[in-house]
Amino acid sequence: MSANPFAASATRPTIALAMGDPAGVGAELTAKLLCLDEIRAAANIVVFGDRRILEEGAKIAGVALDISYVAPDSEFGATNGPVFVDLGHLSPLDVKRGEATAVGGAFALKNFRRALTMAHDGKADAVCFTPFNKKAMRYVYPGYDDEIRFISEVIGFSGHAREFNILENLWNARVTSHIPLSEVASAITAEGILSELALTDRTLRNAGFDNPRIAIAALNPHAGDGGNFGKEEINVIEPAVQKGIERGFNVSGPYPADTVFVRAKNGAFDAVLTMYHDQGQIAMKLMGFDRGVTLMGGLPFPVCTPAHGTAYDIAGRGIANIGASREAVLLAARMALKKAG
Repeated sequence: MSANPFAASATRPTIALAMGDPAGVGAELTAKLLCLDEIRAAANIVVFGDRRILEEGAKIAGVALDISYVAPDSEFGATNGPVFVDLGHLSPLDVKRGEATAVGGAFALKNFRRALTMAHDGKADAVCFTPFNKKAMRYVYPGYDDEIRFISEVIGFSGHAREFNILENLWNARVTSHIPLSEVASAITAEGILSELALTDRTLRNAGFDNPRIAIAALNPHAGDGGNFGKEEINVIEPAVQKGIERGFNVSGPYPADTVFVRAKNGAFDAVLTMYHDQGQIAMKLMGFDRGVTLMGGLPFPVCTPAHGTAYDIAGRGIANIGASREAVLLAARMALKKAG
């Protein structure tokens, strides 16, 4: 590939799109994305996958593809539409629809690695991917626990990154993520909250928010009820919020977790920083499961994906909703443009 494969259309960012687990809805979502005029206008899309899997997905989705296919190591420049890099590494005959398998995991991992490498080499401005299945990934990469760790290993990143869940203009960040619930309280520190607050503020600004309003969720019921239901709010969270204010962040809280998202949904906040994974995930997915986006924030380039999973139960039926995948690509494009501009 050339150093700038889309020099003729440099006003649009280039997004490397990795096809996800082939046993789920990823192929049909990819095909639908490539046919959306809004997506084609927003970015130059370079897809990594297998042409046969994509064409099977297009057949399921009922769409006609208009894209350019290139071999894995081809030189290519700007075209009138998306470019598909055909890695030729999986036949549809080897896909067990609705089942996590090693071949499916290997397919997704290779696509993801190629997309990340393209961005790391400066040939793409952002990365997107259709849903992965972690069980399938671990069949071939036992250490795969989440996307951020894998991304960091592939590109040699040693900084601080975190998942953000986004529903239109409402963002959810978190202090702890993929750890057992029994370990959450002991893992929450004032320093940890301030670190995540700083990352949340910076990532929101990179997405176009001038002075993001960030609410801090409490850990305990009724925000601890003055210490009756736990003292983490008094001893850890409230002091962290005060330090955040002193450092110039537009932050407030802690607020009871069962009401803070109601206020946020009604426009009081731009983001809610929660204490653990499901505290925010449940609220966000209830509000818009088919539109939510997951962003890996803090990395050298945006990495976005739909917040939903592989949807094995509806794979192959042609009914997968394109909403979240569409929003993921558009968010990546907006963030890439802002960074460039």
